[in-house]
Amino acid sequence: MFIAYFVAGPLQNNCYLLAPDGGDRGIVIDAPLGASETVERALAEHGLGLAGVLLTHGHIDHCAEAARLADAHDAPVLVSAADRVLLTRPELALSPELAAQLVALLPGPPAEPRRVELYDPSRPLSIGGLRFTVLPAPGHTPGSVLLRTSTGDDEIAFTGDVLFAGSIGRTDFPAGDDPAMRASLRDVVRELPARVQVLPGHGPFSTMADELATNPYLTDAYVEALS
Repeated sequence: MFIAYFVAGPLQNNCYLLAPDGGDRGIVIDAPLGASETVERALAEHGLGLAGVLLTHGHIDHCAEAARLADAHDAPVLVSAADRVLLTRPELALSPELAAQLVALLPGPPAEPRRVELYDPSRPLSIGGLRFTVLPAPGHTPGSVLLRTSTGDDEIAFTGDVLFAGSIGRTDFPAGDDPAMRASLRDVVRELPARVQVLPGHGPFSTMADELATNPYLTDAYVEALS
């Protein structure tokens, strides 16, 4: 599998580009502000079309250029049903000040892509020659998901803003839910095998082995403190 990543946008988001070995279409995971030109160059450099844009959640810093990228290639944007509304109403899940600041950087009002498809966590997601398991992990937003895939002996989880190296995503924004986050950490994140590589929405990569050993938010004391 080919994997490239780029850091883009005022909040330093990670944007990932994947393609299977020998494939002719790539898949983008999260599309922050400023990512489109870099992604387009990478697609052209590697002779790839675009199979789709997969969103880990609907916060605008992760989806600002999803429509631009997908519409240019007549490709779908995939998002959870619970977060779909955030594609056009970012203020519903961010502070008014932050939402206004990010929207002001867009070339126009937030718009839904021409093709939107909703995740079905009950079945594997096959797209662009790759296969993903969609793991709902609400808390940071109602529709946050982990996207798990494998390449040879390597297993990868794109964790969005659910899990970072040494930390987790915020739950104090509108639509955030701290008890739901703790339940997601306990029932979804901690169930990932130690061998899984963690590719988050911000910051450095990690592994589940490291996170289970050192991340204070994955301890029994934290995840069991459900209020």
